[in-house]
Amino acid sequence: MLGTLTLVLAGCEAGHDGSGQGRRPAGANVTIRVPADAPTISAAVSLAQPGDLVLVAAGVYHESVKIATDRITLRGENRDKVIIDGQLRQPNGIVVAAPAVAVENLTVENNTQNGVLVTGSAKALSGSPGHGGYDTGNEPVTFLNSFLVSYVTATRNGLYGIYAFSAQNGVIEHSYTSGGADSGMYVGQCKPCRIVVRDNIAELNAVGYEGTNASGEMYVVGNRLVGNRVGLTTDSDHLEKLLPQQDAAVVGNLVAGNQQAPTPEQADGGWGIGIGIDGGSRNQFIHNRITGNVNAGLVITATNDIPPDGNQVVDNTFAANGVDVGWTFPNATHGQGNCLQANDLGTTVPAQLAVIASCPGTAQSPALSGTWTMPTAPGGIPFTDVAEPGAQPQFPDATTTGATAVPAAPALPDIAGIPLPSASLLADSARVQTF
Repeated sequence: MLGTLTLVLAGCEAGHDGSGQGRRPAGANVTIRVPADAPTISAAVSLAQPGDLVLVAAGVYHESVKIATDRITLRGENRDKVIIDGQLRQPNGIVVAAPAVAVENLTVENNTQNGVLVTGSAKALSGSPGHGGYDTGNEPVTFLNSFLVSYVTATRNGLYGIYAFSAQNGVIEHSYTSGGADSGMYVGQCKPCRIVVRDNIAELNAVGYEGTNASGEMYVVGNRLVGNRVGLTTDSDHLEKLLPQQDAAVVGNLVAGNQQAPTPEQADGGWGIGIGIDGGSRNQFIHNRITGNVNAGLVITATNDIPPDGNQVVDNTFAANGVDVGWTFPNATHGQGNCLQANDLGTTVPAQLAVIASCPGTAQSPALSGTWTMPTAPGGIPFTDVAEPGAQPQFPDATTTGATAVPAAPALPDIAGIPLPSASLLADSARVQTF
């Protein structure tokens, strides 16, 4: 019974004697402490009501936590020492299946699929082995509306580290992902997304960030995507609904050195690529620093029958890539209206691409295509063998701050004010330092 727990009211004591003992006053929000008030995180979440904070003490927790009540905050007291470890026995570490939930200041690891899954999709919630939440069929899309994932470390997970699928109006921020066998961060099947992915580190993943069929007010800004096999992709995929991918802004990111060998090998086999646009359209790539990717800095290609149209590559800095920008269409489907403007740019394929396809592009712009010699990708390693992350920044005042109020819609960034990042962006918390 809730009344038998030691419940500390947010901002005041529950009991008259200052001990925190007492029943929940009507309409009050409380802090439920693990393990002091409930032996497991799942037990605490089951007791929580909207507006409550579940605060978890340092320890290793072998459980899968599902949050099905809205407006709950799940927070660790110490990001590096509160560890939800799936022991490779469960698909997901944390599943968010209710709106306005915040997940903060903890580590999720060793899950066969995802570290943190945020979704309104029944298929994704089922966690079917090998499925990963891909969504096909004629059923309408069901969205989860509003979420926050902040100061989370997700490492060594068999599919995605942080996975927002069939979700809208959310933020993924100040987090660290590594050892994602498909990608460290993934946003899929949303339109309009109204999702902001900002100030995160993704390293030693197959892909740092992937946005599939993620369209409309989709922002990837100020992230460190360094030392993966591929830094970032934005793409269209028939295995998910809401085709095609359109209208994302990728701004102010450091995308560098994405050819690390001690990383999981993604099924598509990509390697040495900074940014890949695969059937995505009308996206903006602005003020990114794209350096040291041995295959290519930025690649535009098609997804089978889905062309990439109207992408703008503006004011980026390229250096020391195998090819800075390459457009390649090996099949019948070609893209139209893609353009480049004011980039610090060297080699392109086809040659003189910045002149021939300068912005603004038009629907009649030539569908240029070329080829280059691509380096051979080394074999990958099991995701379970990826190096441990280092210590990560803590959520400020984790034990004294009350529950986090997640807004119905996030404040969207002003991309005009986002600068070109330095080569040392977020380096203090990263393992991969050279490229």
